[in-house]
Amino acid sequence: MSIHKVLIAGSWRESDSTGTFQAADPRTGQNLPDEYPVSSWSECEQALDAAAEAFEQLRQMPAERIAEFLELYADRIEARSAEICEMASRETALPVEPRLASGELPRTTGQLRQAAAAARSFSWCQPTIDTSANIRSCFAALGPVAVLGPNNFPLAFGSISGGDFAAAVAAGNPVIAKAHPLHPGTTRLLAEEAQAAVEQTGLPKATVQLLYHIDHSDGERMVRDPRLAAVAYTGSRTAGLKLKAAADSVGKPIYLEMSSVNPIVLLPGALQERAEEIAGELAGSCLMGTGQFCTNPGLVIAVDNDQTRQFSQTLVDKFQAAPVGTLLSGAGQQGLSSAVDALRQAGAEAICGASEGGGQGYSYANTILQCDGDQFLANPEALQAEAFGNSTMIVTVNSIDQAVEVISQLEGNLTGCIYSATDGSDDAAYDQIAPHLRQRVGRLLNDQVPTGVAVCPAMNHGGPFPATGHPGFTAVGIPASLIRFAMLQCYDNVRPHRLPALLQDENPGGVWRSIDGQWTQADAGALASA
Repeated sequence: MSIHKVLIAGSWRESDSTGTFQAADPRTGQNLPDEYPVSSWSECEQALDAAAEAFEQLRQMPAERIAEFLELYADRIEARSAEICEMASRETALPVEPRLASGELPRTTGQLRQAAAAARSFSWCQPTIDTSANIRSCFAALGPVAVLGPNNFPLAFGSISGGDFAAAVAAGNPVIAKAHPLHPGTTRLLAEEAQAAVEQTGLPKATVQLLYHIDHSDGERMVRDPRLAAVAYTGSRTAGLKLKAAADSVGKPIYLEMSSVNPIVLLPGALQERAEEIAGELAGSCLMGTGQFCTNPGLVIAVDNDQTRQFSQTLVDKFQAAPVGTLLSGAGQQGLSSAVDALRQAGAEAICGASEGGGQGYSYANTILQCDGDQFLANPEALQAEAFGNSTMIVTVNSIDQAVEVISQLEGNLTGCIYSATDGSDDAAYDQIAPHLRQRVGRLLNDQVPTGVAVCPAMNHGGPFPATGHPGFTAVGIPASLIRFAMLQCYDNVRPHRLPALLQDENPGGVWRSIDGQWTQADAGALASA
């Protein structure tokens, strides 16, 4: 059996591997035939050297060339979509339709095209000019970026195709992608199209590089390496915190998405008005993709009364009636089982599910846990631990005041939602709860589940720790997501002809710039090719 090659400095080469691994089919638990290398530190160094050289070339290239690459890459992904989606389904058990072919792949190519538009428009650069002080500033490329993608979105959050990748490249940075070991074949197919697009558009050869896997200690060593400017990571809290410690030790920016239970508050009037409808929405959200979404609702807060108890039973009925999906891996099954066991040991009661199996391959029964407000407040850290998968927990509180106490004990989350009555009867309770929830979530929703993450400029897919490593940035939403991979460059009394085109006075109409506090426009077309 041959071992797949790694992509370094523009060529597919035999790996100087320290070992190999295989992905598994989650539906059967059997290893897939392809074998992939675990790269040595020497190979990491080669990639770092090549990325540093590529950055020096890339920073001299016109933004138009980068935009052309992103658009061509999107076109090439679409031309090979059937093969890519089939491979992704084989490695993750996610269905080709509608999840991959009609959902995730179009989102992936849409992000790449939005990133291309941002590269052309310079909308992310935020040029600011003070003519009286002759001081000017704008955001510009930071340097080589390492992207480590998650297991649950092999395309839209993938290390060589997802939002982090698109944002880093659009901002003018080369990317070293580290594939997730659960879907290396999918990443390889995408990398082939990315490299072809690099060659076709004439970008530096090492604009895109791919390593399939590296030793954990080498991963931390790479994060600390001065040749790397920033890191983007989506995955478990345990691994994310180790990488964060490595990055923090050398003062390096690292953008993490790690853990979120995404609380949903159900106010009494909303349940009185439409309990069956809410139960359907919540069950669909909790069980979508076997619950393996970072925005999966893992905590539901409601005032204990007859209506809430009936709602809980309705939700149980819907969980039990729904098919049990396949989890991404055996490790995912074990992780969900261990998390549910830990929640039960902390005081939660299982009112349905809480057992392994029930579906095809790696699986775990659709699970609902429950505890009351007093129990939660006695052990808030343990009872808000994430159980990643097809599970949720209901916290029944004795009053709106206790709901506020529970919310005040929550860690940071990506999302939070409040369901309230349409007739205004819950408005006082909403006004009491919302300010507390607002400070603990990146995205606040009303009357809808959080699993949909629209790719639009106003989106925030981020939040306070431990949802992410920094509450001021988003992983979804262009142009804002590009700023993670940029540095603010200031020019003080620099002669006009030495300034970037974006900051020169004579550029007319197009790109919005702040000049002496007034917004004006510069020529986008001229700047894109400058």
